Amino acid sequence: MDIEVLTAFVLASAALAVAPGPDNIYVLMQSMVHGRKSGIATVLGLMSGCLVHTTLVAFGVSVIIKQNEILFTILKVFGALYLLYLAYSVYRSSDVIDLSNNKVSKKSFKSLFVQGFFMNVLNPKVSIFFLAFFPGFLFSNSINSIYQFYILGGIFIIVSFFVFLFIVLLASKVASYIMTHENIGLLFKWLQIIVFITIAFFIFV
Repeated sequence: MDIEVLTAFVLASAALAVAPGPDNIYVLMQSMVHGRKSGIATVLGLMSGCLVHTTLVAFGVSVIIKQNEILFTILKVFGALYLLYLAYSVYRSSDVIDLSNNKVSKKSFKSLFVQGFFMNVLNPKVSIFFLAFFPGFLFSNSINSIYQFYILGGIFIIVSFFVFLFIVLLASKVASYIMTHENIGLLFKWLQIIVFITIAFFIFV
């Protein structure tokens, strides 16, 4: 087992979870407008959706590994190129974090959980990202690749959950900090770019 690979995966997962995106911005707004319970329900739904993507990647990529090592190498190259594309997309995007146009309606805990689940599961970008992200962090030659993908998925979910929970518990302070620090968006933008490029490089080598 390569502990360095797992450590790199944890750090990359944390950096990706911290960087503002549609999911954590939505969690932030739910928590601000309707309270912590609403935010937690949304987070639990989103994290449950990640299990679906992990399963699809685990079984799909494991078949590729068993069938042809060359195909798996091609998949990893595709993943690295996709991550570089994401870095370029972030570079081209605005560095302003807009919290003013997020309209969130009041819903029950169950409704928010289900909404968060389907927000994640039905987003094809999440599937592609998992496909690009996970194969480069397989950490053992002796553990079945399916188990490794589930371990990586579990780590990603746990790390993301605690980052999102932090956002929920400190929603008002987080929002206030974002709105009073104009350069924070630029900082997060470059954080995402650096993380994507670093992961892509890690997969290439």
